[in-house]
Formats: sequence, structure tokens, C-alpha cells
Amino acid sequence: MKLKVCGMKYQDNSHSVATLGPDYMGFIFWEPSKRYVGAQLPEIPAHIKKVGVFVDAGIAEIIEKVARFHLWGIQLHGMESPAFCADLRAKVLRSGELSKVKIIKVFSVDVHFDFTVLEPYEAVSDYYMFDTKGKLPGGNGYTFDWEVLKNYPSSKPYFLSGGIGLGEKDKIAAFLQTGASKYCHAIDVNSSFESEPGRKEPEKLKAFKALIQV
Repeated sequence: MKLKVCGMKYQDNSHSVATLGPDYMGFIFWEPSKRYVGAQLPEIPAHIKKVGVFVDAGIAEIIEKVARFHLWGIQLHGMESPAFCADLRAKVLRSGELSKVKIIKVFSVDVHFDFTVLEPYEAVSDYYMFDTKGKLPGGNGYTFDWEVLKNYPSSKPYFLSGGIGLGEKDKIAAFLQTGASKYCHAIDVNSSFESEPGRKEPEKLKAFKALIQV
């Protein structure tokens, strides 16, 4: 199981987290967020894939950030339509060096989530992310009922997100034994490992990484 640490903000803290070797690190480009990274990204080793998090941003803005910061992936955390994703994908594919950039479409999930909404996104995204439905577009601090994922109708790999922390040790172990986890590509963590917004606690992350890689 791969690990994505999202909401990175500070250079010193990003360096400490990078030494743990997460597969992905996420940087939020949505200004209202307390974890908004601003105009400069912390420097991290090249082998860690950088993911930019956007909420209903324009295509030109997204592509500019991808090119400037050499992002591996675009995480769409707003109300982006299938048509928007198709347009973004087409422009990225035409951008030469950006053509390999991946698109991750996020869906907010509760017990009533209707998986049929995924179908129009099948051809225009590379990964899905399932996050907890709450007041904010991410960072709500609690998990959703992963039982709903037994109804996952796709074979597209997905990121599992939403308030995941060390307290979910038993829940994660049980989930990894279910068919629902078959297409779970990575676990995405954020606020449960922070001492303050944007500043992660490396020791907790180290323990969590060992947990999911058993």
C-alpha cells in the first residue's frame, strides 16, 4: 500500500517528512485552506511524486502550476465536471513535457454515495480519491464508512482519504483483508498527523507507514 502525505507547507517539515520516503506529497493551491502552500513549494527529493491540489481552479492556472513546480499529478477537489476534466486532460496531453501528468478526481463520500456518478469520469481521469463528505473540500478530520466501497464498480485505482490516523489501525487492517481494498492504490493522510495546519509529525507518520506496509 502506497502512502500520500498531503497538505505540506513548510520547507523544514517537508524535509523531515521526505526522509520517511512517502510515495507522494501533496501541496494545496486553494487559497482559503490553512495549508495553502503559496507561491513557493518546499524542495523535496525527485523520487517523491508531487501532487497539486486544486479546488475549482481554471485550466490555465492548473497547467501553469504543473509546469512551474513539475507536478506528477493534479488532484481535483472541487465540483469539476467530466467535461472540465476532459478539457484539462486534452490540454495536458498537448503540452509535450506535461503529457504524463496524472489526474486524480476526488469524490466526497458518505453512506448514501451513489457510485454511478463515477462513470462519466472513467475516461477522463487516471485515479479516483474517496474522501469524507463534510463542510470543507477535504481536511474534515474524520473517516467515512469504508463498507460503502464494497460497491465500487470500477477497476480504476483509487486513493483512500478522510481523517485517517493511527487510531484506525484495526480498521485499516480489516479493510486490507477485504475485496474493497483490491483497487486501493494509496492511503492519503493529512490533519490527523499534524501539530498545526501544514506541519506534520514525522514520528507518527513513521509509525503509520510501518502499519500499512506490513
